Amino acid sequence: MKFRNFKMVGFVIYGRGSFDQLDEIIAPHRRDSSPMIFLVDHFFTNSALINRIPLRGNDKIVFADVTNEPKTSQVDHLANQLKDEFGKISGLVGIGGGSTMDLAKAISLMMTNPGSSADYQGWDLVKSPGVYKVGIPTLSGTGAEVSRTCVLTGPTKKLGMNSDFTPFDQIVLDPELTANAPVNQRFYTGMDCYIHCIESLNGTYLNEFSKSYGEKALELCRKVFVEKQEWNDESDDQLMMASYAGGMSIAYSQVGVAHAVSYGLSYLLGTKHGIGNCIVFDKLEEFYPEGVKEFKGMVAKNKIGIPQNITNGLSEDQFNTMINVSLGMKPLWENALGKNWESVMTREKLRKLYGKL
Repeated sequence: MKFRNFKMVGFVIYGRGSFDQLDEIIAPHRRDSSPMIFLVDHFFTNSALINRIPLRGNDKIVFADVTNEPKTSQVDHLANQLKDEFGKISGLVGIGGGSTMDLAKAISLMMTNPGSSADYQGWDLVKSPGVYKVGIPTLSGTGAEVSRTCVLTGPTKKLGMNSDFTPFDQIVLDPELTANAPVNQRFYTGMDCYIHCIESLNGTYLNEFSKSYGEKALELCRKVFVEKQEWNDESDDQLMMASYAGGMSIAYSQVGVAHAVSYGLSYLLGTKHGIGNCIVFDKLEEFYPEGVKEFKGMVAKNKIGIPQNITNGLSEDQFNTMINVSLGMKPLWENALGKNWESVMTREKLRKLYGKL
């Protein structure tokens, strides 16, 4: 039996106010006159957070438009822009939600690897380490801060740059940064973590490593979304750690049906990752009956709306596009349904599932 030898994040700092240590954290990684680039979610344009970023020399803040899911074309454009302007950079600091952190990881890799980021969509295709990179989440749930992938929509597929070179060298987990997140966005992103856990804990890849992290993340999600009567600082602390643990759980395991199906939605319709997972998971009683029941209870308790009938009116060609993207996620289906997953999730069955969304 061959065991996975997986790459983890190099350094982790956690705590309220830890963002203010960023200057000293990145100082040893500055190289001559090469700048440190701060890639910041455009949500924070003109916010107080911008004034706390430790700019030195010719450092630059680049605002990332994450209105839509990250695309390979966006990664290539930003990486080429930095190469043209600076030649080399000391490193990249991604500040934002999962999309911003995925962009930061991808751009870091494309500063040192030739071609287009679309060339590296898959497993272990990246050949060279990227530049030094730091992830600072301002939303909790995606697990992007610890994952070995950066999910991108390319010309033909939605698939991550999954490699040992992808994880961040450093992450800064400061729950204060998530305090002003919009209520709906906080829920959808938190449910991404919850769904990670359900898929991991019910998957065929499960082992004690994944199980220990997944169970803790699930416990924290339940404290936040089931037990608590109102949101408070402790909720932010707990959800940030749930995101970390949930990401660690799938690092040695995999996600499952909800993610595999939502990738098709995202590729065709541009549905954002967190809300896409919620739309799909809402209809997955056949695969995760207990999880879906609890999910529906959390939706009701937190007074959140889950969009319905979003695939109404699509053509068969469009359905086939989503089906092709989804069935391309082979490790996810194998984790969910086992080695013979193709005999379980046929194109016809998947077409019916997409028709319910």
